[in-house]
Amino acid sequence: MQQRVLTTTGENPLGIRPIPGLLFSFSIPAIISCLVNSVYNIVDQIFIGQGVGYLGNAATTIAFPMMTIMMAFGTLIGSGASAYAALRLGEGRKREALLTLNNLLTISIGIGILLTLVGLMFLKPLLILFDATDSTMQYAWDYTFIVLLGVPFNIISIALSNMARTDGNPRMSMYGILIGAVLNTILDPIYIFVLDWGVKGAAIATITSQFVSMVVLCYYFLRRGNMRFTRRYLKPVGRVWYKIFTLGISSGITSLVACIMQVVMNKSLVYYGNLTSVTGDVALSAMGIVMKIAMILASVCIGFGIGSQPILGFNLGARKYDRVRQTYLMAVSIATGSILIGWGICQLAPELVLSLFGEENQSFTDFAVRCLRIYLGGIFCAGFQIVSTNYFQATGQPLKASVLSMLRQLILLIPLLLILPLFFGLNGLLYAGPVADICSAVIVAFFILPELRKLNRKIWDSKKNASAAASL
Repeated sequence: MQQRVLTTTGENPLGIRPIPGLLFSFSIPAIISCLVNSVYNIVDQIFIGQGVGYLGNAATTIAFPMMTIMMAFGTLIGSGASAYAALRLGEGRKREALLTLNNLLTISIGIGILLTLVGLMFLKPLLILFDATDSTMQYAWDYTFIVLLGVPFNIISIALSNMARTDGNPRMSMYGILIGAVLNTILDPIYIFVLDWGVKGAAIATITSQFVSMVVLCYYFLRRGNMRFTRRYLKPVGRVWYKIFTLGISSGITSLVACIMQVVMNKSLVYYGNLTSVTGDVALSAMGIVMKIAMILASVCIGFGIGSQPILGFNLGARKYDRVRQTYLMAVSIATGSILIGWGICQLAPELVLSLFGEENQSFTDFAVRCLRIYLGGIFCAGFQIVSTNYFQATGQPLKASVLSMLRQLILLIPLLLILPLFFGLNGLLYAGPVADICSAVIVAFFILPELRKLNRKIWDSKKNASAAASL
């Protein structure tokens, strides 16, 4: 077994390249991919804001939780498969990694079709659940119905994008998603303004782009990947499915909990917004834009977390504990520094950031500025929290990863969204954001510090054993 690890390490850059260059080479494409995934919805929102108005933007905010549910499954199986394959490659077990890739495709197709059918069958009740009003229902229906048709494309592209990084080609992961995003940006204004299709045009542009991304990534694993689709490996294997779902559950929980949080947030915004001069529709639309901005800022942190995963998993499997520690510390430092810059821009120039989403009345702008400054007031903690959660997932500790994934949104944010408005009204919804961010970062520290001490002991033991072997 040791010889296989050494041989594989000698061939795979994950085990031999210097960590700084390796981390950036994997994280930059991952960041771009995360930003691109955010761009699909954000570009729609920008063009809809310019062409339809704030009611159209409110409709995409209503549809967002449903899309989050769909994306959660792609993230769950993609990150789980990526983590498991990286660990097995580090151990020199390439056949198991090939089984993982091929089973991932089978799972993606099945889940994608199932989610589309369920979503279409219960579309209206779901939109009502997500707080569609009489003024926004038709917009939300038009947009969501079409986007649901593209769910299989989206899930497959998200899942394969994760696997491309573990395959040693983070740029391919980026290109697959980036091509679709560029196409979406080109098609949006044509469909919305030139053809006058409104929110339907934005949705058609989105699913067309997702289909193209899926085709690009499938072609890579058919013809060019180090790991490739093979018919005999497509047959479901129980142990592989189990590992994919258990290792990916933390990422899936993060997305699903985000959906629950969004439902609670939407309902609270409408209720408390209608008790003030802001109104529920304006509050819903403004917070929707702020949440998209938060997605952009978090994408940098998520990118470093995702980019570090194959490096962490491979080197843990190869027992190179010093490289594991170095990767984590570097990823968390750079992610934190990056998000601090974004946080500063939001605090110092909120009007400039919000202007990208169209000009509205002064009441809308004033509330949106307040949302941006207060709700994102503690987002500078996100780098530490996200990278640490990804560390536990990458190193095969799904229970810790799952708990930390639920921490900010399910355990802290949702209760705060329900409690603080009882005392502070609409402003209480805004205060919930920074309180949850800061408290979750403190709790994460209690998990990660013992892990770092454990890594230090393993590094010390490895050096001591190597020294003893050399003396013989």
